[in-house]
Amino acid sequence: MAENGRRKRDDILALALAAGQTLRDAAATAGIGERTATRRWADPEFRRYVADLRYEMTERALGKLADGMAEAGQVLRALLQAERESVRLGACRAILELGVKLREAVELERRLAALEARNEEFKK
Repeated sequence: MAENGRRKRDDILALALAAGQTLRDAAATAGIGERTATRRWADPEFRRYVADLRYEMTERALGKLADGMAEAGQVLRALLQAERESVRLGACRAILELGVKLREAVELERRLAALEARNEEFKK
């Protein structure tokens, strides 16, 4: 039973650290001492667990942002028809700048995936 309690506190500590809390604050959130939290943080396996949690949190946030990108793109396109020239100019700049960055990011991701696939085949 004590092992389950430790696992639960470790999970709470890891989530708090992954969310950006300081070690001291995360220890308080988990209901453990700062020295215990420091010992846990010194464990490479625990640090990987925190990194994995942070990665998952970031992926979820990215998904939410991606979901809103189409709507944001529609708003920018609508601003191309604004009466004020400064608003139209700002929309034009934003679309051009963001379009190039998005294309570069997508292309880089595609190329990285291809390299990873080649690397996996090479390992076989």
